[in-house]
Amino acid sequence: MLSEPSPRRLPIGAEPVGGGVHFRVFAPKRRRVAVVLVDSIERERESELQREPTGHFSGFVPGLAAGARYRLRLDGERATYPDPASRFQPDGPHGASEIVDPAAFRWTDGTHAGVSLAGGAIYELHVGTFTREGTWAAAARELEWLARLGVSVVEMMPVADFPGRFGWGYDGVSLFAPCRLYGAPDDLRRFVDRAHALGLSVILDVVYNHLGPSGNYLHAFSDAYFTDRYANEWGEALDFDGPESAGTRELFLSNARYWIDEFHLDGLRLDATQSIFDRSARHLLLEVGAAVRAAARGRETLVVAENEPQDARLVRPEPAGYALDALWNDDFHHAARVALTGRTEAYYSDYRGTPQELVASIVRGFLYQGQHYSWQRKRRGTPSLDLLPRQLVHYLENHDQVANSARGARLASLSCDGRLRAMTALLLLGPATPMLFQGQEFASSAPFLFFADHEPATASLVRSGRGEFLAQFPSLATQEGHALLADPGSAETFERCKLDPSERVTNAEAVALHRELLALRRRDPVFAGGAIGRDGAVLAEEAFAIRLFGGAGDDRLLLVNLGRERTLEVVPEPLLAPPARGPWELVWSSEEPRYGGSGTPAVERAGEAGGFHLPATAALVLAPAAIGESA
Repeated sequence: MLSEPSPRRLPIGAEPVGGGVHFRVFAPKRRRVAVVLVDSIERERESELQREPTGHFSGFVPGLAAGARYRLRLDGERATYPDPASRFQPDGPHGASEIVDPAAFRWTDGTHAGVSLAGGAIYELHVGTFTREGTWAAAARELEWLARLGVSVVEMMPVADFPGRFGWGYDGVSLFAPCRLYGAPDDLRRFVDRAHALGLSVILDVVYNHLGPSGNYLHAFSDAYFTDRYANEWGEALDFDGPESAGTRELFLSNARYWIDEFHLDGLRLDATQSIFDRSARHLLLEVGAAVRAAARGRETLVVAENEPQDARLVRPEPAGYALDALWNDDFHHAARVALTGRTEAYYSDYRGTPQELVASIVRGFLYQGQHYSWQRKRRGTPSLDLLPRQLVHYLENHDQVANSARGARLASLSCDGRLRAMTALLLLGPATPMLFQGQEFASSAPFLFFADHEPATASLVRSGRGEFLAQFPSLATQEGHALLADPGSAETFERCKLDPSERVTNAEAVALHRELLALRRRDPVFAGGAIGRDGAVLAEEAFAIRLFGGAGDDRLLLVNLGRERTLEVVPEPLLAPPARGPWELVWSSEEPRYGGSGTPAVERAGEAGGFHLPATAALVLAPAAIGESA
């Protein structure tokens, strides 16, 4: 006989409460659901759950505790299934589910207030390749390095469990189960707790647009989870707006709450939101943001969206928008990458990497705000002139863009050192929210390639699909180019992507550049978010200026020269005019020898007699003389 449970944390899943475990499962296509205890002394002892009018089955099983393993039997069939809301899958998505008690973990982060982006930066990492061990325990030991580097938010690539020995995580199927490859759920909690102790926030990349091809058992419980009304390039589209979509919405909104509540995460990064289809009166994305904020119980959170069409509506407030916090800005990345490498293939073909593009992306946000985009043969983007700079996330590298190449090479090997230092200054001192990708800060030589361990039939499809995707780059569409592509299913491909921490020492100049720029962003009141305005101007063929207005004449001037050395003797450009507080003085240069530069000529008063001297492939920061003397 099943007893009555205590109050639940979430509407679905197995939760230890009051001397036992309460189970609740959404399975509207089934008549009966039973919990099968696979690890008990009696082996497969079953407990029947009671059907509810909503299509849920629920019941309380006394005497169970965390660590017990179970499966679900549907309609008395021989086959059993993992729980769709399983908190842990110790043997992977095909195995038994394990009961987890989140209340047993002793948190020490009671004073952590949540995310603060003022003067901060995001650091994207993949747990499996961030360290040689590829675990949360190993990654936790590196958090002090990230804190000393000066980033403020760690963004983990997806960790929902998936089959196989390695993968990016975007084919997750056990949405609530932290990937067993990286450790146990409490290992993830320790990682987050340690991050908070060091002043770091942690957000998680989640995939709410599809599930992976193997280990997805949702159809066994309800066919209403998916729909054929929308085309999804990654598989079946999830049904968030159909007449029977309540269970799908419950599953994903519960998942958003779960990561914030039970793991104290500080927010989410939402993958490919253009493939989250919802014509409901209240869009799922709006409800995800609300769920995250409610679960945080007063902590400041961050919900970032990836959206290929660059729909600014996602970060606008209700009722016109979905009230998320920030959007990735691919336009900045594409323009910067063309400027750094000169390559204009495929989706880079509508970018020139010019100073005008770089200035426009800093000052006005998206470059494409509804103009025709020849690569896609349609309009791209939406008006975003009203967005705040911090609502856009800028990056020179991320997991996709590094991997979308023949060898997964980093910009440190694709661009000249001076240009990359200058562009790094633009990234880390610009008014947008900057993001680094793991290893970028020490010019890692490790590639980042696409890797995914699937069963042979699926692996073959993935391998050919990856080749077809990269064939949009003409240089890779040839037989020779195709031969350069690494096999995604090879363990060697995965191992090659692991970072080598010794390069932090051998490439100390790159570390110094990033650390000091992040310190300048954090400590300088204007770079830290105190600017009341921004503007930019093209100064020469490959040179431009960005001016941040700090109020009362306390401005900052960032000069970027991606070309040859030049002196601007005549400067009829108002943005170069000296601020009210005094003449310009040089306070930082990317050409400092400690960054690997050749040194910067002494500048007494920039903009006075003799004009502005711009070293080749360099960036300079100028401030009013009084500010420079006190810096």
